[in-house]
Amino acid sequence: MLNQYYTVKHEGSNEIVIQKSRFIGYVKRVETEKEAQEFIQAIKKKHHDATHNCSAYMIGENDQIQKANDDGEPSGTAGVPMLEVLKKKQLKDTAVVVTRYFGGVKLGAGGLIRAYSRATSEAIQATGIVMRQLMKQLMIEADYSLLGKLENELRSSSYIMDGMEYTDKVKLNIYVPSGEEETAVNWLIDLTNDQVNISEGKETYIEEEVTPQ
Repeated sequence: MLNQYYTVKHEGSNEIVIQKSRFIGYVKRVETEKEAQEFIQAIKKKHHDATHNCSAYMIGENDQIQKANDDGEPSGTAGVPMLEVLKKKQLKDTAVVVTRYFGGVKLGAGGLIRAYSRATSEAIQATGIVMRQLMKQLMIEADYSLLGKLENELRSSSYIMDGMEYTDKVKLNIYVPSGEEETAVNWLIDLTNDQVNISEGKETYIEEEVTPQ
């Protein structure tokens, strides 16, 4: 599993008009090629009367699945430029469809490449990008006398607090970057003079929104 990677939020869309042609960009996070194809077919069905429904997707930890489709536009002017936007933004597990309603003005090869690239970029920006980081859960059990100190130090750290449980002792759940568990445990032991019990929990991806470039 990757320690971290970029992808889009779950789904979104955006529309622009270039030289009287409507370009509607649809973006969705997908984890399999089947999901990507189903998404593309759903957009094609929704816009069955459109001039073109061009698509691209990139799936897998190592981007091992990459596909682009011009859907009737001149070869290399739509799907590939769309795929290049995904590559430039380093987006994994992402599918995009750009629907075009022709407005009567031909754009030429260069104009089409720019139009589909822009439609893709703006649809991604409208949808939003997240960084997914692989995190490990640590469960901390401590006396109530240590709660204030633990809360203050954890809030000023890079670790993520994820709830507390109050019993005879206080139990805190935190997430630390996968691979940094030992460092975190040692830090907590030093912080509390070894007066905490720490156990490891699940490993999962935590998402953080980032500003599109």
